[in-house]
Amino acid sequence: MSILQKENKFRVIRGLKNLHLNGVRTVATIGSFDGIHLGHQTVLNDLKDQSQNLRVPSAVVIFEPQPQEYFSGEQAPARLMRFRDKIECFREHDIDIVVCLKFNESMRRLTATEFVKRVVIDGLAVKNLIIGDDFRFGCDRSGDYEMLHRIGKANDFKVQQMTTYNFEGERVSSTNIRKALINSKFNRAKKLLGKPFKVFGRVSYGAKVGRELGFPTANINLKRYSVPVCGVFAVLLRVRGNVYRGAANVGIRPTVGDLVKPILEVHLLNFNKNIYGEKVSVEFMHKVRDEKKFSNIESLVRNIEKDVKTVEKWFEKQINDAN
Repeated sequence: MSILQKENKFRVIRGLKNLHLNGVRTVATIGSFDGIHLGHQTVLNDLKDQSQNLRVPSAVVIFEPQPQEYFSGEQAPARLMRFRDKIECFREHDIDIVVCLKFNESMRRLTATEFVKRVVIDGLAVKNLIIGDDFRFGCDRSGDYEMLHRIGKANDFKVQQMTTYNFEGERVSSTNIRKALINSKFNRAKKLLGKPFKVFGRVSYGAKVGRELGFPTANINLKRYSVPVCGVFAVLLRVRGNVYRGAANVGIRPTVGDLVKPILEVHLLNFNKNIYGEKVSVEFMHKVRDEKKFSNIESLVRNIEKDVKTVEKWFEKQINDAN
């Protein structure tokens, strides 16, 4: 257990203006941490070890929106993890402080030197700083390890640069995990993440389109979050400690034509309970097909029936292969 959490003081600090630690020194790292994959986990474990050895709090600095989202807007890659789930994951890794800085025009204009002074020195009073080997910052992207090392020597903090984390000959990165998910290589994504890829959310009331078609679904509102998968899948849905098999669709329902942003809908097999409002996780196991627009509702229903049978048979095969 970490220094602050012994006193139940896990903290989330939002905004640079609220970053006041009253002289308390920290060990810290900075990044997007999308997905918190094996490489990220190595950084967090090192951060936790240093926190315990030096007896100072551990801190992670992240940005909302993520810088790539700020610059690319709707063209930015889909996230691997929602902000709320990322925060919970930091808590599970025994991190003491999460600093969430709003990435806006003001943040974008900060030079590398200004960023170090305001965040690293004045804000976090960093004793040790851990960064990735590709870390760059500042409006001119002049901020790198060499610069941090030079400033650190003059301001009593050390800088540690982590080397690229490789797994089975592949660089572990959010980009490569996203690529695996887009190509429905869920086992590969699981290995790089160090955990299954899951989408978390609450079951919300929808337009009841699935129910009217004879296939009631649990609708998980993605809100502003988009996932790097699209189509029909065999999934496992977890709720209240129980696990259920299901056929899921991620997309905009082109045949019905009533959506602009994708939603996640899960038809649970042999299930008739009420789980509205429940927090659930959905683990993607196998892709059945891409989302497509059908010529009419009757054709849509026939294909949904086919998809559900395909999912049932896929799960049956997994069970038979395991026995």
